[in-house]
Amino acid sequence: MNKLKLAGIFTLTIIIAIFGIMFMGQEKEVDFSTQIKPILNKNCISCHGGVKKSGGFSVLFEEEAFANTESGHPAIIPGDPNGSELIKRLTATDPEVRMPYERSPLSEEEIDLLKTWIKQGAKWGEHWAYNPVQTPKAVKQKITAGFSGENRLSSTNPIDFYVGQKLEVQGLAFSKEENPLKLLRRAALDITGLPPTEDLVKQFSSNKISYEEAVDRMLASSTFGEKWASWWLDLARYADTKGYERDVSRTMWPYRDWVIRALNDDKPFDEFTIEQLAGDLLPNPTEDQLAATAFHRNTMNNDEGGTNDEEFRVAAVLDRVGTTYEVWQSTTMACVQCHSHPYDPIRHEEYYQSAAFFNNSRDEDTHDEEPRLRFYSPEQKSEIESILAWVKVNEDKKAATARKEFLTYLEPKYPSHRAVDFNNAELIDTKWLGIQANGSAYLRKVDTRGSDQLLMYYGSGLDGSKMTIRNGSPEGEILAEFPINKTGGDIVREIAFKPIEGFVDLYLEVKNPSVKTQQNAAKFVWFAFVPTLPGAEKPGYREVKNSWKSALNFKGTKLPIMIENPDYMARETHVFERGNWLTLGEKVNPETPKILNNWDSNWPTNRLGFAYWLMDKENPLTSRTLVNRVWDQLFGRGIVSSIEDMGTQSDPPSHPELLDYLAWKTMNEYDWSMKSLIREIVTSATYKQSSAVSAELFKKDPQNKWYARGPRFRLSAEQVRDQALAVSGLLSDKMYGPGVKPHQPEGIWQTVYNGESWKESEGEDAHRRGVYTFLKRTSPYPSFISFDAASREVCLSRRIVTNTPLQALVTLNDPVYLEAAYYLAEDMIAKSASNPEKGISYGYEKLVLTPISGIKLNTFSALYQEALSAYKTKPDSLDAFFHIKDKSTNPEQAAMSVVANALLNMDEFLTKP
Repeated sequence: MNKLKLAGIFTLTIIIAIFGIMFMGQEKEVDFSTQIKPILNKNCISCHGGVKKSGGFSVLFEEEAFANTESGHPAIIPGDPNGSELIKRLTATDPEVRMPYERSPLSEEEIDLLKTWIKQGAKWGEHWAYNPVQTPKAVKQKITAGFSGENRLSSTNPIDFYVGQKLEVQGLAFSKEENPLKLLRRAALDITGLPPTEDLVKQFSSNKISYEEAVDRMLASSTFGEKWASWWLDLARYADTKGYERDVSRTMWPYRDWVIRALNDDKPFDEFTIEQLAGDLLPNPTEDQLAATAFHRNTMNNDEGGTNDEEFRVAAVLDRVGTTYEVWQSTTMACVQCHSHPYDPIRHEEYYQSAAFFNNSRDEDTHDEEPRLRFYSPEQKSEIESILAWVKVNEDKKAATARKEFLTYLEPKYPSHRAVDFNNAELIDTKWLGIQANGSAYLRKVDTRGSDQLLMYYGSGLDGSKMTIRNGSPEGEILAEFPINKTGGDIVREIAFKPIEGFVDLYLEVKNPSVKTQQNAAKFVWFAFVPTLPGAEKPGYREVKNSWKSALNFKGTKLPIMIENPDYMARETHVFERGNWLTLGEKVNPETPKILNNWDSNWPTNRLGFAYWLMDKENPLTSRTLVNRVWDQLFGRGIVSSIEDMGTQSDPPSHPELLDYLAWKTMNEYDWSMKSLIREIVTSATYKQSSAVSAELFKKDPQNKWYARGPRFRLSAEQVRDQALAVSGLLSDKMYGPGVKPHQPEGIWQTVYNGESWKESEGEDAHRRGVYTFLKRTSPYPSFISFDAASREVCLSRRIVTNTPLQALVTLNDPVYLEAAYYLAEDMIAKSASNPEKGISYGYEKLVLTPISGIKLNTFSALYQEALSAYKTKPDSLDAFFHIKDKSTNPEQAAMSVVANALLNMDEFLTKP
């Protein structure tokens, strides 16, 4: 080898060595979101964040972190860790100087990580959840996951690709596929909330339909909407009562029915969202779109005597802000009411900018919960159409539209609780204006819109009174003058009114010379200004007028809904200093947090625009939140386990690529179809795994975080009851309508002084699905509460699943389950009257779709014989336990009922397989 070649080899070796040193010595870039932010949140932000900024230093916002502190210098100098005061304080030996103050020092690893971060330029990255959802990388069409033997599994579902990747990293493998019928039962309980129908089991077990076809049938079933509605109603804080002390009943069930229908119709989630948040602001909203807005009328309403309506109106608005961000953004906003977020980059004023979207609705915490959508009968709708046609011909289309809106939800109007400056007058129970026989009050800043007619909703118990309404003062121009006599109840009355333009103060005066007591001459509920019906001189007017009066005094079903204030009634929104609604700060306009997606200038600055912003594909949180909640419903834990929070204090996603893949696909390929999302998940190999767990697997993954086995957890409160009724043949398939009241023990309802009682439903209403059970907030249905259902005073993202002795007491003793056991036993006896063991085997398999084992059969047979002997010995005890209406009980029936009762109490029956 010549010298030239040796020199070349030597040179090449040196170059390779240099590049090797450079490559090996290069520091891996520190990620702010996953490595630095958790350290700052854990150790620094409580003193240097949204609540406190000790020393003028904050690590909540980027601009604050690098700004000058009270010392006149920044605490973090990018590129210079040794010169950064942050590092000096973390490494100081003087306990009065070292940070965190009076707490354990950071570890050497944490300090080194902070030093490296600053040395690399202290790049301030975004929290992962605030980054836009990206188009997923191409996934192999055929993926083989698993390692060997029976655990080898093939799938073309991308879910399995992402899960398989994580399993491999964790040294785990997929479990084998679940027994087919157990898998079918699992899917049925997840999709419909009920066991699979007998026909579906036959079709599937005989291979006439595939698993995927069975899934499609269940998704198309009307029971799908009933099951998934319970999930959504927890988020919507749906209840049949108002809450607070009196907790009186309210009519909210049409909203629940809308949710069920929307889910069954697979209404795209963007439409589902927009209609609930702002259906009233859509062009020519339908009855359904108006009903959908009751989502935010589920807020509690306080009609206790002595309460301030404005205080609780504000409470409802703030609840709507927090609920909206929790439901659609997995973001906690309650703390921002009082100060900037302690952990997430959301400022105090941004909370009130969001509140401004919700602050302009018509509801005012009134006793009657107006505005309410009126559900007219087909005949009444026909009459209203004739009214509108008349107005369109005799006035114009605009007037007809305004009258239609008024008849639909009776707005705009002025509630009488806005009255002030009383003279021999009062707010009765803080709700209604009461003016004595010689008294007065003011209704200020009223815009009559130039109307020639006043509509007044009032009631009176006196004859001979005269009411005068003047412009501005007791000496002002008379705008209306009319007699008031006994009404026999509250009525809507039309009163001639002098047209006047602009804002006026109305002076309301009542006189009755013959009455000397302090008795109120009348109680006033609201005032509205609607022009007189045109065309009085034309034929047919009287019929139209009668229809108009009838519609005004409508007494049918009314649902509280959201309606926006007209411009002349618009409210201003201010920051509440320290969260106190009585201490107003600067005025703010509707805006969204800067950390999230941008606002499109084409959107209206109201609830509709806010809904568009939420459902914009650039919003980083909405699709992730939906996917995570659905995943949690099916697997018992979310990909981000903190379901209610995806902020910087949330748990990191176990499978971030999977979360974003499903989020992107839901928006772009499924067009926000929830059924398509659910179908993809339940047809994945990940979902179809056996839920059996070995000691080794449990040790490696106790929470099933990596999904090396199928989901297995206790059923929801509604499902526990529903499937007991289903397998016994008692379950009614009746849908919709007012809440029902199945059996509950006496004395449960302690209704203070509202006079209501639990009147037990009869017939099939006693056996309807749990979603229809009447829910009283202060006293929810007892067996549901035992199984962790919500009382729904506030939005609930996740029910905490518990296992307590009370649950066994419910399923063993509650009359609902005893009745179900009786009818299930009848079926078991009918299948094999002469052979109890065959009946028991049949009953067991009917419940869990798998044959009974010998040990279990022996156990239940022994229970049967023991009960049979006891009932034969003591025949008087037959009716004591299984007292079923219109049914006689012999020892065999009672003994089999005991067995059926035990079957209904089995863990494998109460738990998703």
